[in-house]
Amino acid sequence: MIAASLKPRAGLLAATVCLIAALFICAGGNAKAEEELAAEAPAFEELVAALPDASFDEKAALADTIAGTGHPRAGAVLKALAGGDLYAAGNGRVIIAEGRKGPYKDALTGEDMGDLEDRPSRIIVNNRLRGSLRDLVALINLSSPEKDRRAGAAAAAFSASGQGALRTVERALEHEEDEDIKAALEEARAAMLLRGADTEADEAALLDAVETLRGRGDPDAMSVLMGTELARTPAMQEAVDRAVAKIQTELKMWDAAQNVYYGLSLGSVLLLAAIGLAITFGVMGVINMAHGEMIMLGAYTTYMVQQFLASSAPDLMQYSLVFAVPAAFLVSGAAGVAIERSIIRFLYGRPLETLLATWGLSLILQQAIRTIFGPTNKQVTAPDWMSGSFELGLMSITYSRLWIILFSLAVFALLLAFIKYTQFGTQMRAVTQNRPMAASMGVRTNWVDALTFGLGSGVAGIAGVALAQIDNVSPNLGQSYIIDSFLVVVFGGVGNLWGTLVGAMTLGVANKFLEPYAGAVIGKIIVLIFIILFIQRRPRGLFALKGRSVEA
Repeated sequence: MIAASLKPRAGLLAATVCLIAALFICAGGNAKAEEELAAEAPAFEELVAALPDASFDEKAALADTIAGTGHPRAGAVLKALAGGDLYAAGNGRVIIAEGRKGPYKDALTGEDMGDLEDRPSRIIVNNRLRGSLRDLVALINLSSPEKDRRAGAAAAAFSASGQGALRTVERALEHEEDEDIKAALEEARAAMLLRGADTEADEAALLDAVETLRGRGDPDAMSVLMGTELARTPAMQEAVDRAVAKIQTELKMWDAAQNVYYGLSLGSVLLLAAIGLAITFGVMGVINMAHGEMIMLGAYTTYMVQQFLASSAPDLMQYSLVFAVPAAFLVSGAAGVAIERSIIRFLYGRPLETLLATWGLSLILQQAIRTIFGPTNKQVTAPDWMSGSFELGLMSITYSRLWIILFSLAVFALLLAFIKYTQFGTQMRAVTQNRPMAASMGVRTNWVDALTFGLGSGVAGIAGVALAQIDNVSPNLGQSYIIDSFLVVVFGGVGNLWGTLVGAMTLGVANKFLEPYAGAVIGKIIVLIFIILFIQRRPRGLFALKGRSVEA
C-alpha cells in the first residue's frame, strides 16, 4: 500500500521537476546538458503548438524562444515558418508540407504523416517577421559541423537581437573550438547585450561588451555603441565615449589607407594612359592630340577579340585578354606608324601645326568609330579572375583594380627594359640625345621616329585593353584621359619614364585625397593650379631629361 501510494506522488514530483527545469531554461539559466535535453522537449512542443493562433508579435516572441531552446528540430520549424511551409492540421498538430497537398511531416519529429483527413491551414507570417526568422535560422547554423556555415552564422549573428538569439550564441560559445569563429561569437554576444537582449546583465558584463566592440573597431561596432538605449552610468558613458573615439580614429586611418589604394588605382590608369605619350611627346617632341584615340582603338580591339572568341571559341573567353593585349598593341602601333609617316614627319619643329593636325585627326577617328560601331557603349566582359573583391582589414580591395595596378607596373618594367637593353632602344635614346651624331653613325633616324611613334601608340593601345575592364568602351573613351596624360608627362619630366611613374601615382593619390573635401571637379582644378605653379619653379618637371625637346 505504501509503495502504491508513493507512485502517484513520485510521478507528480517528477512532472514538477521537469516543469521547473523547463522554466529555468526559458529564463536563460545554465543547466547541465543532460537536464537541458530532458526538459526542453515539452517546452518545445508547447511553443510550436502555440504558433497557429498567435499574432505576428507573439509569433516573433515564440520564434525567438524556439531558437533559444536548442532543440534539434528548431531550425527545421523556423525555416518552414519563414518559407510558408508550416501548417496547422485539423487534429491540432503542426506539420511541415511542401504545399497543402503534401507530402506532410510532423514538425516535432520529422516523421512522415501520410494523408490527412482535413486540409491543413498555413501559418501566416508578414515580411518583418519573415526577415527575423531568417536571421534566427542563420543563427541555428552555429551548431553545424561545417566550419564555413558556422563562420557565416557567426558573422550574421552580430545583427541579431533578442533573448533567444543570445542564448543560441552563448550555447555555441560553449562548444566552439575555432578561435576566429569564437571571436565573432563574442562580438555578436557583446552587441546583443548592448542592444538589451539580457535585461539582467550587470554593469561589469556591459563594460566587457563595450571593450569587445572597441576591439572590433568597424562602423557596425560604432553604430551599436552609439545606438544603445541602455541606462548609462558615468563609468559606462565614459567607456562608450572612449571606445567610440578610438574607433573613429581607426576608421580615419583605414579611410586614408583606402584613399591611398584608390589613388594608386587611379595612378595606374594614368600611368598606362601617359606612358605612351611620354615616348611620343617626351622623346619626339610631338604634341599628339590623337593619343587618346590610340587608347580607344585598343579598347575596341578588345571588344572585337571578345566578339570573335564568343562566336568561334567560347571556351577561350576566360583568356580573351591574353589575345587582346598583343592585338591591341599591333592595331594601335600600326595606326601610330601610319600617322607618323603620313602626317607627323612633315611637321617636325612646328608644334602648333602638329597640335592642330592631330586634333583634327582625333575628331576623324572618333567619327569613324561612330560610323563603324555606332555611338552607343560596347560591353567588354571581365574574366572571372578579375571579378569580385576581398577585405583587407577595413579596406575593400577589388580584383579588377588590383590587376590593373600590377599590369601597369609590368608594362612599365617591360618598356623600361626594352628601351635600355634592345638595339632599337639604344638607337631611340641616341636620336633623342644627339640626332645629327646618331645619323652620322648610320642610324636611320626617320625610321626610328616612325617606330618610336608606333611604340608609344602601341602602349596606348595596351592601356585601352585595361581601361575597357573598368570604363565604358565608347568613341569618347580616350578624351577622358588625354589632358591628365599631358599633366602627368609634364609634371614627371618630359621624356623620363621614371618621372611618368612618379607623376602618375602622385597625381592619382592627390586627386583621391582632395575629392572628399573639394569634389571631383574642384579637386582636378586644384591639382592643375599646383602643376602650373610647380612648372614655374621647375620647367623641366620632377626628373629632367636632355633631348631634342629640351634643347629646342
